[in-house]
Amino acid sequence: MSDRHAKRYAAYKESGVEWLGKVPEPWALQRHKDCFYFISDRCADSTFLKVGLENIEGKTGRFIPTETEFDGDGIQFKKDDILFGKLRPYLAKVYLAEFRGNSVGDIFVYRCKRNTLPKFARYLMLSDLYIDVINSSTAGAKMPRVSSSFITDLPVAMPSIVEQSAIIFYLDTKTAQIDRQIELLNKKATQHGKLKQSLINETVTHGLDNSVPMKESGVEWIGKVPAHWDVKRGVDFLGLSSNQVDTNEMSNQDVFHYSIPVVQEIGTGRVEDGSDIESNKVRIAGEELLYSKLNPRKETVCITKLPLNGQLSVASGEFLVLKPFPGRSVLKFCYYLFCATFNKERICSTVKSATKSHQRANPNDIHKLSFAIPSLLEQTAIAAYLDTKTAQIDRIVSTINTQIDKLKELRKTLINDVVTGKIKVIPEGELA
Repeated sequence: MSDRHAKRYAAYKESGVEWLGKVPEPWALQRHKDCFYFISDRCADSTFLKVGLENIEGKTGRFIPTETEFDGDGIQFKKDDILFGKLRPYLAKVYLAEFRGNSVGDIFVYRCKRNTLPKFARYLMLSDLYIDVINSSTAGAKMPRVSSSFITDLPVAMPSIVEQSAIIFYLDTKTAQIDRQIELLNKKATQHGKLKQSLINETVTHGLDNSVPMKESGVEWIGKVPAHWDVKRGVDFLGLSSNQVDTNEMSNQDVFHYSIPVVQEIGTGRVEDGSDIESNKVRIAGEELLYSKLNPRKETVCITKLPLNGQLSVASGEFLVLKPFPGRSVLKFCYYLFCATFNKERICSTVKSATKSHQRANPNDIHKLSFAIPSLLEQTAIAAYLDTKTAQIDRIVSTINTQIDKLKELRKTLINDVVTGKIKVIPEGELA
């Protein structure tokens, strides 16, 4: 469907509802309960697939299969029912059911009445405007939830069934086009990420001179290394810190430094901050590495920055704090060493946990691992080389991520404008 199928409505009216603003004249102003049944029937059928919040991808509404076992009975839902995540609704976990099942946990189940098409309902509930007004009503600081009564009385503007069908077709077509572009860009970013990872792996195991003689390291998972390199255990060149912090005794200025970057996804160049980490704080300073001991396959490692004005900085206790010994190892080389896949895979083999979601690497086991280490001069040269090469890749990936973000924003804006009537979608066969 081309853009000629979208235009403005001839007339608009004041809805009297802040989040809706002006709406098309023909659209009906109704409450949520006029369009949806709230389903609360308990499901005791153990054969039904259980669906929790972790099975719903935020913002897109895609279903994510998992191996997690949910305890207890939930709410029975049918195909074409809407599952809406009531916990942290800003995550926009909205799923249009493709099968019969059992919703468990913090999920509301809605069934469309005759005046509402399920696919239109999905787009409406995924729209930022809808999510924002619901999120503004939540109660609870750490575990914010929306109440069913708030949603029940929420005003909505509903087009006719004919218009809903046209909107569904238009948005299905347009969002599919955008999603294909995003998928292609994600593949490009992934390819560059693999290139970066391969470059790091090759350089920290073989150095910069391919002509030097090689030797067996004597460690199966390392293989051959340059003949002049030494094989050392982590304890020989890295210190391990676990200084716990009592955050109740910290000043507001100290707390400000929760927002230091603590997670860098290798290959994507994206950095997240740890400002929402709530427990098990560990003191950190400059010239240290943070390595995720919780699910180390997430590939999270970064170099800490010096605290401003000498104030205390903290990271989650789920990170190992590693400090290279002066005169034995170079910080940035150690950073790349821990970015390397061969080390990550070995570190993953040290995890100690009964559950997949909370596997943790054992700090003492990491200290016992063997690594191939060149001289300080060569470590510095390798780090400088990788700084230059990975920065080039990161710039490319950053540009790709910017394009992806713009497409995602375009997708959100398109859905918002169409489901609120800012754009009129012309049904097939109707003249513009």
